[in-house]
Amino acid sequence: MPKALITGVTGQDGAYLSQLLLSKGYEVFGLARRSSHLGVDDHRLRWLGVADRVTLVDGDMLDLSALLRVVARTEPDEIYNLAAQSFVATSWDQPILTSQVTGLGVVNILEAVRAAAPNARFYQASSSEMFGGRNAVQNEETPFQPRSPYAVAKLMGHWATINYRESFGLHASSGILFNHESPLRGIEFVTRKVTDGVARIRHGLASELRLGNIDVKRDWGHARDYVRAMWMMLQQGAPDDFVVATGRTTTVREMCEIAFAHANLAMDEHVVIDPALYRPAEVVLLRGDPSKVQRVLGWAPEAALEDIIREMVEADLERLRPT
Repeated sequence: MPKALITGVTGQDGAYLSQLLLSKGYEVFGLARRSSHLGVDDHRLRWLGVADRVTLVDGDMLDLSALLRVVARTEPDEIYNLAAQSFVATSWDQPILTSQVTGLGVVNILEAVRAAAPNARFYQASSSEMFGGRNAVQNEETPFQPRSPYAVAKLMGHWATINYRESFGLHASSGILFNHESPLRGIEFVTRKVTDGVARIRHGLASELRLGNIDVKRDWGHARDYVRAMWMMLQQGAPDDFVVATGRTTTVREMCEIAFAHANLAMDEHVVIDPALYRPAEVVLLRGDPSKVQRVLGWAPEAALEDIIREMVEADLERLRPT
């Protein structure tokens, strides 16, 4: 039975990846930072029905000694580093924490892999935010231009992964993932903020939804599709880096229209543009070129944006349904 260690296991991607690996017969270990009085928030794993099949292990991305012990004890064949402070807006308020967890944390886990499991295959969750909206379409050759502390930290982790691959021969790959959503997306992200807001308005719990710049364009896919690409990367004989995207861009405005229309609501009657929600340095356009991942891995997205948003609206309507 192959064994996998997932950092960030309680997040959206960690939950879907756990579900995927378990369906393929893996033994799954998940790194979790526990609070002595709150424990671990595993609601996403429970929502997918896999919480009792994932073995949680204590650890912190900033504690190299703990990471060394976890890797040595679990002896994973594959390691997926999904841990990060991943909300871009928060990175301007917490740039040091973001750089430590999202940047230095990658170096820590790479060191643990090099010392305790040098033959394991390693996946790093890189981000389209590293591109900063440069060029109309972004691929593996597009120069990076990070425009947030989060993107800067992600770029550190991305280059560290390449450096450890080239310096120490690790089977280390990076997936440069564009935006990917699901009903498990955090409420702070715009897609989930919209679908949650729509559900609240539909149930009479709110009358308006406050948003920032709704004319920015993003390339959105489903997290379930994107974790499949992560797994496929580590099944290759040689490590490499891949852009994972749909190749389609949609504005936040258009995404909102899909969500409101599904709930039979008029978007213009409820959305309020709040300049306070604009970012200090906005990335106006992200559109990925998935040619390489399609050619080399044979990967393709299965879910269209319309289906994703409708699924999310339905999930939030059910969550907030009056009892």
